[in-house]
Amino acid sequence: MQREVSIEIKKRILTLIICFACAILGMVFRLGYVQIIEGKSLQDKALEQHTRDRLIAPTRGIIYDRNLDILAQSGSVATIGVVNAQIKDAQSVSKILAEQLQLEYDSVYKKVTKKVAFERIATKVDKQVADQIRSLDLPGVKVDEDSKRFYPYQNLASHTIGFVGKDNQGIVGLEVKYDAYLKGSPGKILMGTDGKGERRDEVAEIRINPSNGNHLVITMDTTLQQYAEQALEKVVQMKGAKRGAIILLNPQNGEIYALANKPDFDLNKPFEINDQEIAANWGAYTQKEQQEFLNQMWRNFTINDTYEPGSTFKVFTSAIGLEENVVTEQSTFNCGGSRVVAGRTIKCWRSPRSHGTQNFVEGVQNSCNPVFMDVAERVGANKFYDAMIKYGFKSKTNIDLPGEAIGILHNKKNIGPVELATMSFGQSFQITPMQLLTGAAALVNGGYMITPHFGKEVIDDAGNIIEVFNYEKGRQIIKEDTSERLKKILESVVSDGTGNKSYIPGYRIGGKTATSQKLPRGSGKYIASFLAFAPAENPVIMGLVIIDEPQGVYYGGTVAGPVMKEVLANALPYLNIEPIYNEKEMALDVVKTIAVPQFENMKVGEAKMLAQKQQIIIQIEGSGDTVKAQFPAADEIINKTSKIILYTE
Repeated sequence: MQREVSIEIKKRILTLIICFACAILGMVFRLGYVQIIEGKSLQDKALEQHTRDRLIAPTRGIIYDRNLDILAQSGSVATIGVVNAQIKDAQSVSKILAEQLQLEYDSVYKKVTKKVAFERIATKVDKQVADQIRSLDLPGVKVDEDSKRFYPYQNLASHTIGFVGKDNQGIVGLEVKYDAYLKGSPGKILMGTDGKGERRDEVAEIRINPSNGNHLVITMDTTLQQYAEQALEKVVQMKGAKRGAIILLNPQNGEIYALANKPDFDLNKPFEINDQEIAANWGAYTQKEQQEFLNQMWRNFTINDTYEPGSTFKVFTSAIGLEENVVTEQSTFNCGGSRVVAGRTIKCWRSPRSHGTQNFVEGVQNSCNPVFMDVAERVGANKFYDAMIKYGFKSKTNIDLPGEAIGILHNKKNIGPVELATMSFGQSFQITPMQLLTGAAALVNGGYMITPHFGKEVIDDAGNIIEVFNYEKGRQIIKEDTSERLKKILESVVSDGTGNKSYIPGYRIGGKTATSQKLPRGSGKYIASFLAFAPAENPVIMGLVIIDEPQGVYYGGTVAGPVMKEVLANALPYLNIEPIYNEKEMALDVVKTIAVPQFENMKVGEAKMLAQKQQIIIQIEGSGDTVKAQFPAADEIINKTSKIILYTE
């Protein structure tokens, strides 16, 4: 009996030992888990219980143009906040802050008395105001560094550059696309507190510095952007147009020099609506309606919206016809003013007049619809549609801006004779302006697709390059020979055809006009546009002008052509492209140069006689009878049509 009891006791003891050992082992594992796995988390929680932290905003990186001209930068401002547990006199503090910050007292008092660890009263506070508040040394009031975005050129390229929100994060345009490079990382100020949340004087504040953002260099050229915007604003106002756009890029590599939209908005005040009528009734709109108005104002329609390109698309029909060998430069066509296709009469733009018999080059110069309908019919619907896909009209260009749309094309199975005919001259489908320009670039650069882009490189404060954005040429979509032939044809459109309003002596320019009727047909609303490139033999700049709903005369050649001429007349010399005059051009007055005669000390009557004899334009300033000074100076070489000012006083 004793032996059995002894065995039973031993079993119990063994069981206890095993349980005790398991408990010890479990505690060891638990301790290890707490120390190793959860240690950092628990440490952070413990630190949080006896510290208060305030974020320090990083300085957002600068956006530069290609010449390192500043387009967007951040300046020093401050954030004003309060630690409730440290406030001694809430009413007094609220009154002072309300006065200094020009805020409502009740709103400030509500924030000051809010039972939270830290409450922001105001952000983006001017540094002078912040320094004044800091000098008052109010218990519980914290003045922390912050930054505010500034745009030196205000409206310039507003739809492209974009802007940031209150948290300094990008909202629109390049600001949001390259936010990861620009934004940086916030820092902290850690303050030790006791059980009541009050600061422990014996513990110094700990500062963790923010990491500022890097800087973005883009391909835009501020000077070319200004040329584009000045010309565009002038024509939009003069023609009472709904809106307008100009895009300038390098067709060889896709670098965008300028992208202008009018109307635009002030980047420093992006939430102020630019429509005076809407602004006058702003308070009457719901918040949802107000946001929709703002979204429309910020909308970059060159990439966000689609439209029927009209006759500018004929450059693609021409390329398809040449590539498929269904047409040559000397192929003969006849325009009777219209074509009957599958029982439907489709008119030429010149109807009821006609272009008569013409070869293909003349057909392109005349922008004759029947010519392009014939070319498309020879190519066939399947090949024509496949070429449109190849040119990128059903896919994004992958431009580095947010919200890009893609083309709206027919279903291939539903393309009949009428659809094919209207597609040939740019109707019955829609694409974005950027898709049109990107595809056209391939037609003049030897046949290679390009990616339109702004991003050039990212640099640090010292100017060291951190990252370079590379955009290689894409697939070849037409033969180089086709590209060369097409460039010559399009050059003749400017020198001898509908694009002659953009002709500039000394420069070989290729282009195509368009006058697109907006849907619904018969609305009386049109889009005038012009596509151009120069120099025609080796293009380094390509542009597209679009004027939406011009009033009065609305033809592309008449409305958009002169705009393109003005832009290229400034851009080509700026890009160091020297004019080369042919014999015919050398005889033009706009080309001839003269050495300015010496007019100083000459009697006014004698000066007028000399100017008349040499066919020089002069302007007399003052009422004296003797020329005292002149501009330009004597012997300076000027254009013969330039005006010389003579001062008599």
